[in-house]
Amino acid sequence: MTVTVTAAAVSKNFGAFQDAAVREPVIITKNGRPRTVLIAYEDYLRLMRRERRVELTTQLGDEDIAAVEKSEMDPGLDHLNAELLTDKNAAD
Repeated sequence: MTVTVTAAAVSKNFGAFQDAAVREPVIITKNGRPRTVLIAYEDYLRLMRRERRVELTTQLGDEDIAAVEKSEMDPGLDHLNAELLTDKNAAD
């Protein structure tokens, strides 16, 4: 179960919420809206390892490459294509 608390509550009793975050994520709200999450360091490391997992296209077999080539983006996800075109994500 996830704990949700206000930023003010965390500010007043950080140590207790730091201990709680070792057991489960603590969602911190500001003005009634989720803003940040306090998590255990081990969970953070696990998430970072997952994000950095990379597979080389040279390691894909012909069947995998064919599947990628014939795949189509769900129309509801078109906004993701726009993110690829922003200056922030543009290739050099």
